[in-house]
Amino acid sequence: MKTNILVLGAGLVSRPGVRYLLDQQDLNITVASRTVAKAEALVEGYANGRALQLDVENETALANLIAQYDIVISLLPWIHHVKVANLCLEYGRDMATTSYVSEGMQALDKAVRERGLLFLNELGVDPGIDHMSAMQIIDQVHAANGRVVDFYSVTGGLPAPEDNDNPFGYKFSWSPRGVILASRNSARYLEHGRIVEVEGRNLFLDRRLDPVEGIGELVIYPNRDSLPYRDIYGIPEAETVMRGTYRYPGWCETMKAMVDLGLIDETPRKELQKATMRQMMALLSGVTIQDDVRAAAARKLGVSRDAAVLDNMEWLGLFSDDPVGEIPNPLDILSQRMQEKMGYAPGERDMIVMRHTFVVENADQTRERITSTLIDFGEPHGDTSMARTVSLPLAVGVSLMAREKIDQVGVVRPVSPAVYEPVMAELSRLGIAMREKREKI
Repeated sequence: MKTNILVLGAGLVSRPGVRYLLDQQDLNITVASRTVAKAEALVEGYANGRALQLDVENETALANLIAQYDIVISLLPWIHHVKVANLCLEYGRDMATTSYVSEGMQALDKAVRERGLLFLNELGVDPGIDHMSAMQIIDQVHAANGRVVDFYSVTGGLPAPEDNDNPFGYKFSWSPRGVILASRNSARYLEHGRIVEVEGRNLFLDRRLDPVEGIGELVIYPNRDSLPYRDIYGIPEAETVMRGTYRYPGWCETMKAMVDLGLIDETPRKELQKATMRQMMALLSGVTIQDDVRAAAARKLGVSRDAAVLDNMEWLGLFSDDPVGEIPNPLDILSQRMQEKMGYAPGERDMIVMRHTFVVENADQTRERITSTLIDFGEPHGDTSMARTVSLPLAVGVSLMAREKIDQVGVVRPVSPAVYEPVMAELSRLGIAMREKREKI
């Protein structure tokens, strides 16, 4: 058994998973964070918990710490994972993250295998629960000699319906920068045998509506490159493989307008320092501050001056005389304003919605549609749904690693029954469960 576990990072999603591990008295959990008070809050009241201050930029201190533990959990920003992984490889330590497997992480696979180590990645919600719940159905279909014809997988983190009270239909519990940057991503998916490629600037034009029972109509737009999942999920027969993101209606149109205006640009611009929001919008719209800036923005976007997307920007304060401060680029100005205006108020709930939709052909040539849906809500004044669904799968997986119940080595995703069966069973016990529906078509 591997009893000494190091958690790097004590951010907003870490609490439920860290507490799950601390509740297992045979494990010793150390949480290391740049802000030690955050780590102390996570382990408070637990005799098997310890908090440390750590600056991950100090590689010597990081290496010395990793060398002391059996398993290292990285809840750091993804840019640090490969650095942590290399140190785990050097000192012969297992590792776990919730993040996508990057090219740098994948490049370590051969060396990790040779050392007999397990680097378990993508064990959060998306990626994570999406993989595991999809593979449960895919493996069932294949075991019955069926085949997957179409596969759609969509996830979104959103305000609960009763707290969806701003024109963007979205709220942030941490810095919006990552979400905003994702709006520039290109996408690719396979649908009915045809590869669809979407340029980043047109991401929000490729959208469709999906009614979700108990929630209402949500909008789907594509999420990154879906094609590798034919191989990752073992469904080479599939004619459709599309992964998407859920949002409330209105988000896509407004974000597309912001992309087109240049608000997602992170190029430093000296003229923005100490400017006002309206001066920034005038600059991006190609007019001066003496002009009708909203009308100029409308012309650039090819919409009427009273368009809803401009109302949304007005609500955000982008046409106001509020100062932008010392921030030198539009993206970070927008990110700060969204963080100020689009946060969760005390007692409000967030929500995770995930749905897989399969069309499968059975061994007798009949077809059926299978939907598997997760709707999970945060706890008022407690843990968010995002925190629960990100950190609890990771913690359950690490608990299995600690007890040496995962017989795999290398850089691994949770797509095998040895991982997904016990993790999904434990998540169901914790109240995070998919609901399945089947119908003949």
